[in-house]
Amino acid sequence: MTHAKPPTTPPLTGLRVLDLATLFAGPLAATMLGDFGAEVIKVEHPSRPDPSRGHGPSKDGVGLWWKLLGRNKRTMTLDLSTPGGRETLLRLGATADVIVENFRPGTLEKWDLGWQELSEANPRLVLTRVTGFGQFGPYARRPGFGTLAEAMSGFAAVTGEPGGPPTLPPFGLADSIAGLATAYAVLTALAARERTGRGQVVDMAIIEPILTVLGPQPLWYDQLGFVQPRAGNRSTNNAPRNTYRTADGRWVAVSTSAQSIAERVLRLVGRPELIAEPWFASGTERAAHADVLDEAVGGWIARHTRAEVIEAFEKAEAAIAPIQDVRDVMTDPQYAALDTLTTVEDPELGPLRMQNVLFRLSETPGAISWAGRPHGADTDAVLAELGLTEREITTLRKEGAL
Repeated sequence: MTHAKPPTTPPLTGLRVLDLATLFAGPLAATMLGDFGAEVIKVEHPSRPDPSRGHGPSKDGVGLWWKLLGRNKRTMTLDLSTPGGRETLLRLGATADVIVENFRPGTLEKWDLGWQELSEANPRLVLTRVTGFGQFGPYARRPGFGTLAEAMSGFAAVTGEPGGPPTLPPFGLADSIAGLATAYAVLTALAARERTGRGQVVDMAIIEPILTVLGPQPLWYDQLGFVQPRAGNRSTNNAPRNTYRTADGRWVAVSTSAQSIAERVLRLVGRPELIAEPWFASGTERAAHADVLDEAVGGWIARHTRAEVIEAFEKAEAAIAPIQDVRDVMTDPQYAALDTLTTVEDPELGPLRMQNVLFRLSETPGAISWAGRPHGADTDAVLAELGLTEREITTLRKEGAL
């Protein structure tokens, strides 16, 4: 007889986060904190809500991206540029552990809501500032978006076909990487607070985390003067590494980062003689002979269906994956086993399938309690919990602060 584990307390329970940010890195960091138990209060302008509510397709007038980005967040409105809005944020800040904001540098200071004022209200506060270029430097006050980071960092320069134009990603890559990094930075600052008792400022520039993901390119250039070229789906570090079309018109991706895998692939496709070539013993040298290897691997794959190819590669213990679009992802058995795409019940739209929390913890797992809520849905409740009377809330609303 098996017994279910007793319900556990999520690891970030008791943490209060004020999400003042928009599009997309800051809000994503707050979402990930909320997924593991933090109480996240999304603070939006009364007449200019987070633009993610209107980004991409909507259903019945409800933005779907917001349902993902706004999950596990209570929503309230506040105009920080008004006296009442400023005072209310200071009161909220005194109860919070973390504030996430992405205004241009100097904006909070213009409203007398900079680090000096916020830390006086709450010395334990972690003020997390997410901007395109950081809080200082020649570009600091420029408008900054993830696209600019993808261009500036070198990502676009190495992405695309040889001789073709630099290629930008068709989704928020730099913002998403910065969101992950911001959640890590917040938890690091909170760990420091455990020792010092003091909060601090997190300065996250979206142009920086993507450089970490790009790997050793700066080091290669510094030491060797090497500039990585655009190589399409090939790699400069190993081969065969590409996408290949199968006999039934579908596509697979093959990777041979390990020497043993490369050898298995060449035996599988009937070209074991290539393994004996002197250049085959090095990933870099194999990459220099990618034409020969792609012809060998691609020719064999083109004569078999995708199912046959994957079965043969798995039997040979060689690395392969189908090129899947979102329709395939939604039915993939491995994702299904992991519950990577889970169902969330939503009062506005009914059952929604979306990405689950980012990782599994065996003892204190995260969870999605609700999808993104309507603009300002929790304003009165949050303010009442803060101790404001109905009359004070009405006054703020008349003033335009809510």
